[in-house]
Amino acid sequence: MQLKNYNHDHPAVTRLYRNFRPYGYLSPVMLLMVALLFIPIILVIGYSFFDNVLINSNPKWVGLQNYITVLTDPVFLKSMKNTAVFVVCNVVFHLIIGMALALMVNAKSLRPAPKAFFRVVYLLPWMFNATVIAILWKLLLNPNGIVNYLLVNAHIITEKISWLSDRTIVLGVLTFINIWAGYPFYMISILAGLQGISSNLYEAAAIDGARPVQQFFHITLPQLKPILISIAMLDFIWTTQNFSLIWLLTAGGPSHATEMMSTYVYTTAFMEYQYAQASAAAVIILLACMILAIFYVRNQTRTD
Repeated sequence: MQLKNYNHDHPAVTRLYRNFRPYGYLSPVMLLMVALLFIPIILVIGYSFFDNVLINSNPKWVGLQNYITVLTDPVFLKSMKNTAVFVVCNVVFHLIIGMALALMVNAKSLRPAPKAFFRVVYLLPWMFNATVIAILWKLLLNPNGIVNYLLVNAHIITEKISWLSDRTIVLGVLTFINIWAGYPFYMISILAGLQGISSNLYEAAAIDGARPVQQFFHITLPQLKPILISIAMLDFIWTTQNFSLIWLLTAGGPSHATEMMSTYVYTTAFMEYQYAQASAAAVIILLACMILAIFYVRNQTRTD
């Protein structure tokens, strides 16, 4: 009994207990992360250096051959180009639309009731999941749907357009739909930042004769810069990994016109059963997302 009390009260034991106690609280989450995140990533990286994985019990070591095959595949190169266009357009227009709507909703001239109404309306696209959005837009963009009906009757077009089947416009249509589905995240984030800017800054600028445009560029944007950088980096990562909406709308077609890196991995693995090549492509996507994640963490650390 005396030994137990001595150990409990000993400074070294107490210090050790305090140092390791937080890790005891974190251990369940860490075990789940190892089992559900790190082990699958390590397995995928390992599969990318072999051939015939998951098919027989004797996978063959091929080194970097899977990466060479993927990087020389015209479909994968096209998917990289489509992904770059898709991601850049989404981030840019999300930022522009989100900023415009946030400024509109935050305007002091707007009364509380209309302000609350517009907030709910502008948030509606974010309340739908990918399945609902895909069904909604497939109905709207059907050759016999409401969009073609309105455009034909307004004499904007002379014949019906197959919006999701025309190779020349389908990537733009898909990009537009994803922009529509994702701008509320920007609007809410920017609106929260706008409400955190002190009104004294604007009052002082107005006294000095600064116009609204000058106030926007010299007060609003600098104050929102940390938020804008953070949400833009997050949007880059999320849009690069976007799969469900793309697959439900076009499945990468027609003729790979909307093939993205995420759909390329899926079709290669689960439709062509080339798991090794799909693993190599997945590692390439992982590296791209890790680079963006490093910039995001560095920005957050600098901001803090």
